[in-house]
Amino acid sequence: MNYKLLALDMDGTLLNSRKEITQPTVEAINQLLERGVHVVFSSGRNLPEMQDIRRVLNKIRYGIQISGGLVFDFAEDKVIAVRPVPFDVIMTIIDVGLDARAMIHLHTVRDSIARQADIDRMSDFHMGIYRSMFDRICLKVDDVKAYALEHSREIIKVNLYHRSPESRQRSIERIKDLELEPVFAEGSALEATPRGVTKASGLIELCKHLNIPLEQTVAIGDAPNDREILQTAGLGIAMGNADDDIKKIAGFVTLDNDHDGVAHAIEKFFD
Repeated sequence: MNYKLLALDMDGTLLNSRKEITQPTVEAINQLLERGVHVVFSSGRNLPEMQDIRRVLNKIRYGIQISGGLVFDFAEDKVIAVRPVPFDVIMTIIDVGLDARAMIHLHTVRDSIARQADIDRMSDFHMGIYRSMFDRICLKVDDVKAYALEHSREIIKVNLYHRSPESRQRSIERIKDLELEPVFAEGSALEATPRGVTKASGLIELCKHLNIPLEQTVAIGDAPNDREILQTAGLGIAMGNADDDIKKIAGFVTLDNDHDGVAHAIEKFFD
């Protein structure tokens, strides 16, 4: 197959366990881009959270961001597609997060929003490795619910970072009947976008924009929020460090993220 697009998850895939992109991976991606293949980000991250990565991979033009809630053209700094969360659903998720004493993280097109008090205690929510990034890029508010009330039509995703998997399970039970696409993420995180919005829906939107058939796409990922895009792309590749159930649905399992699994997959399928 002559693949024309490669969609790359970030954490656990493109980034190693130290949240770095290795030089062999950078070189493999840049060589693909030079050959005219579209390499795109496929991430739960919002635009501010992509700043450091884009400095390293500044030739990548497109991003499927915020778990598919935003498809973005970095070269023209414009939105291709966006799907916000309905207002009543946002309020319910925030109430669930407050009851769980979770860290509430809101995503809009341009901002990453959280409480300073929660950022100061990110290790309590099993997200300590992101503390320095959140300190740098977050819009810090005292009251996330008040912010949501003022920006109700702008919120694309709500993340709840829990103190334990048990707390996360209680939250998922409370929101399971809402018009949401909730997924488990690293640590005890719960990510919620509108129902039907996934990285796969973002890939479909981007392929329409670029006029690329889905069968000519490859997606690489490692976590539950990559499931749909791995099943939708022409070829789904799981990282060696991926969850076992993600490996089972993949067409190929590459090396892990500490052994240049992305570069290995590029060499095998884009030779």
